[in-house]
Amino acid sequence: MRIQWILHAWSEEECVKPLKQCKEAITINDKKGKVIIIELVVGNQKEIEKSTETQLFFDMVMMVLVKGKERTETEWAKLFLDAGFSDYKITPVLGLRALIEVYP
Repeated sequence: MRIQWILHAWSEEECVKPLKQCKEAITINDKKGKVIIIELVVGNQKEIEKSTETQLFFDMVMMVLVKGKERTETEWAKLFLDAGFSDYKITPVLGLRALIEVYP
């Protein structure tokens, strides 16, 4: 198992490659697993005004320091589909972060 905070700091193209590798790893030998991601999801339904401000601040930091950004659910969904996944589930937890389960 590999745990690393990388997706928010990378561009879409840089995110798709490790996601494809994750999909390949969890479907090997006809086994079905899932990828678990803990990340910010801009615009999730449980946010409050202060959370929105913080999420937008993180997004500005990402745009200035690296190629990445904080993503909306629609942007996460596009990444998952581009990597070959068929479904996902986002559960807001841990303050500003959400638990994202991605299925092959």
